[in-house]
Amino acid sequence: MGKSMGMIKRWHLAPVLLALLILGACSQGNQVTPLQLQVLQAGQQIIASKRSVKVERPPLTRSTLDAVEGSYIEAVVERRDALAYLHVDARRQDQHPGQITVWRTDDNVTLTMRNGVLIATRGLGGDLLSAQVPVRSGTLGPAHGGAHVMSLRSGANHQRRLSLACELIDLGPETVRIVEQSYSTRHLQQRCSGGGGEVVNDYWVDSSAGLVWKSRQWAGPQIGYIRFRRLTTD
Repeated sequence: MGKSMGMIKRWHLAPVLLALLILGACSQGNQVTPLQLQVLQAGQQIIASKRSVKVERPPLTRSTLDAVEGSYIEAVVERRDALAYLHVDARRQDQHPGQITVWRTDDNVTLTMRNGVLIATRGLGGDLLSAQVPVRSGTLGPAHGGAHVMSLRSGANHQRRLSLACELIDLGPETVRIVEQSYSTRHLQQRCSGGGGEVVNDYWVDSSAGLVWKSRQWAGPQIGYIRFRRLTTD
């Protein structure tokens, strides 16, 4: 699967996050917790072998995440059973509604969102080059139904356009649990059709906190669905 698959693996823990975990432990004394040691050792095994060997990743804990500064998300590419942690690389506004947030791994895979809706990927192969999404300033996730237009990479220097007709359904309040912490959210579901198939995107939105805690979004026919969880905040 080439270089793109090397960028996100099930065992991969971004060295940026790893460094923060170890530094957080050092700032509290000279002892490193067993979990942090396991994470470090797993990362060292992969770096040393430079092979796609599946190494079991120790589970995250809230105490570990509490030692990390800044915003991180977890992303899982379902089709590849591939996982990575990404940090905020940039935030910006453009001429369209909603705030753009660029999330990046240490090896420069990027996932870009507008108000929590995925609008671009880079470094995964068959990337989502851009997307026009129905968002509104001050509203997280899709603001309403309507067209969801995607520009997708097709071959080395080609792209194709896929237009989906979507409806937005409010499935009501739902409590989500992420690494020992529960959050009150509203479950929004975007049901889309077009290009001979159907797509369902899910968003768990916490309007009071101004966050999408969890989502499952389709990034195109080659990448498929990506699951996101918000792990830490600024």
